[in-house]
Amino acid sequence: VQLQASGGGLVQAGGSLRLSCAASGGSFRRYSVGWFRQAPGKEREFVAALRASGGSTYYADSVKGRFTISRDNAKSTAYLQMNNLGPEDTAVYYCAADQSIILSDMRTGNYDYWGQGTLVTVSS
Repeated sequence: VQLQASGGGLVQAGGSLRLSCAASGGSFRRYSVGWFRQAPGKEREFVAALRASGGSTYYADSVKGRFTISRDNAKSTAYLQMNNLGPEDTAVYYCAADQSIILSDMRTGNYDYWGQGTLVTVSS
C-alpha cells in the first residue's frame, strides 16, 4: 500500500489542523494506522494509532485530549485532527500503516508502510 500524507502548514498557537493520510493499493480497512512525528534534532515519536480490528485508538500523553485519530475506509483515508496546537507540536508528521501489526508494536513504529511526511509549524 502507498500512503500520501497531507494537510500540514503554518498555524498559530491555539489553532487547529487536520492531517490526511490517503492510501492506495490495498484494502485499507484491514490496516491499522499510526501517526508519528519528528521535530528538528529529535527522534521520531509516537502520536496516535487506530487499530483496524475493533477500532481502538491510542494516543501519546502529550497529545491526549487535543488530537483525534480517525479513518474513512470508503475514502481509504486516515485523519489526525489536531486542536489547541502549541509550538511543541512543530514537527514533520508521518502516517504509517500495517495489516498485521501487533498491539505492542503500534507505538514503537514497527509499521510496514510509511507516508512521506507533512510539515506542521506552530508559531507562538
